[in-house]
Amino acid sequence: MPAIGCAKTRLIGEYKPVPKSRGSASDLTDGDEIIGKVLRTRDGVKPLFVSIGHKISLATACEWVLKTAPSYRLPETTRSADHLVKMTLKAMKGNNST
Repeated sequence: MPAIGCAKTRLIGEYKPVPKSRGSASDLTDGDEIIGKVLRTRDGVKPLFVSIGHKISLATACEWVLKTAPSYRLPETTRSADHLVKMTLKAMKGNNST
């Protein structure tokens, strides 16, 4: 099954500044090797770090990230999962306050 790496922060690598418009990208490199793309999903908002996971090209991974992030910085799948975790943790803290 194809998989895509998508992160809010850079783990390794270097990149040149990304233009401010949605869809703009810059190569993320480690030495001479391209290891990902720095991709802007919204105008003027911090870019995401996209990498290939399994059975997918970097260009296709970037296309999917843009398709699944039509309104927010993060792809909807990641945004939904992040929201669910936050709500679950909040509920757990509420149950432990007694």
